[in-house]
Amino acid sequence: MRANRCVRVCARLILLVIVTATALLAPPPPLFAAGAPLADPGLPTTVPAIGPTWPVGLRPRVLRGWEPPATVYGPGHRGVDLAAPAGTPVRAVAPGRVAFAGRVAGRGVISVDLAGTGDPPLRTTYEPVTAAVEEGEEVEPGEVIGTVDASGSHCATTCVHWGLRRGEGYLDPLSLLPPWLLYRGPSRLLPLT
Repeated sequence: MRANRCVRVCARLILLVIVTATALLAPPPPLFAAGAPLADPGLPTTVPAIGPTWPVGLRPRVLRGWEPPATVYGPGHRGVDLAAPAGTPVRAVAPGRVAFAGRVAGRGVISVDLAGTGDPPLRTTYEPVTAAVEEGEEVEPGEVIGTVDASGSHCATTCVHWGLRRGEGYLDPLSLLPPWLLYRGPSRLLPLT
């Protein structure tokens, strides 16, 4: 009787180790369903994971993901919306040069051409923000480039729309972040029985 109990406990422990190892070694699941990037023909659509930091917060909630349109003028979402209260510092995700800092259609917009990402370079955009930088200024990863505006957001709550382009083509800005930054979650303890 006691031997049967020991066999069951050992079998459960072995199963737990196998399930845990499988979960830890499996590739992370995609955050969002994504179609093919809407990009310029002939330009590279690969994006290097060069961003060591999120543009806002430590791990902001993604309110709406990247949804590339099927056609150039089709419906879609050409960036990601990150939850951020008004006044939150907005940081440069990667090193580069400020290509634009000003207002577009009444909203504060900052665009940064990312260093070492080809010709034309990758360009990140952030809106609605109040700029703390000027056009032509060099920025480093994590450097504050502005703050979230209280108005001008297209989200139900205050957010930052973060975009990524190469030339006239749109790409998923989350692809700039390495997997460890995207998928880092809290540690979880599993029961033994």
